[in-house]
Amino acid sequence: MILKVGDNAPEFTLQDQNGDSHTLSDYKGQWVLVYFYPRDNTPGCTIEACGIRDHYPEFEKLDVKVFGISTDTVKKHANFVKKYDLPFTLLADVDQEVVELFGVWGLKKFMGLKFMGTHRMSFLIDAKGKVAKVYEKVKVKVHAEEVMADVKAMDNENL
Repeated sequence: MILKVGDNAPEFTLQDQNGDSHTLSDYKGQWVLVYFYPRDNTPGCTIEACGIRDHYPEFEKLDVKVFGISTDTVKKHANFVKKYDLPFTLLADVDQEVVELFGVWGLKKFMGLKFMGTHRMSFLIDAKGKVAKVYEKVKVKVHAEEVMADVKAMDNENL
């Protein structure tokens, strides 16, 4: 079941591209974008990651921690980060625990084939650890701008 707005974001700890562990609750007090993507170095995933990279200074200015999560390995993430100079954290969910917790693991169809995999979805988590926005239909070319606009709008609502 996919998380909904208002749900508590589930706690998790995963390793990043450098082998360092990150626990979601360590980032309470700031916005966190958790974006799930199918695979490193695939066309859509690369476009999405590079879009976030290109807008990363704005994410930092808004105090948004970015976590990209796929079921790829730490080593694959390290190569992806290096190849595209990604300044944010990629987390390796090789045991598919976090994709299950967020409800993004499921049946997919591609070119007539059916298989289990990660659905491209994102979750914006507020400073209290609650899901503030769910992006079920991510448009990879404009996702970064969409998230930043939502953070700005939600920050203004809370002033």
